[in-house]
Amino acid sequence: MNDSASVVVHLLEKEYRVACPPGERENLIRAARFLDDRMREVRDANVVGLERIAVMAALNLSHELLQTSTALDNRTDTSDRLSRLLRKVDDEISAHQRLRDTQA
Repeated sequence: MNDSASVVVHLLEKEYRVACPPGERENLIRAARFLDDRMREVRDANVVGLERIAVMAALNLSHELLQTSTALDNRTDTSDRLSRLLRKVDDEISAHQRLRDTQA
């Protein structure tokens, strides 16, 4: 593995060399720090064993991701409904104005 295409990250005092696309180094480091923080939280909750800690952190992050995704979907649905409603209101206003213009 070419050193310029990999990054060393630390998770719970262990070192991992990870392949990294050019331009993504800082994002990978930020992600590793975030994961390390989450793994420490799990470990501090008395979960023992690196594999169990990693799995619990992954499950917690997956749960948060799914909740966020659902919330975004709901916002998109609400936004779509609001857009349709606004179009209907605009159409009604336009129709009313056309009717008024023809009567004048």
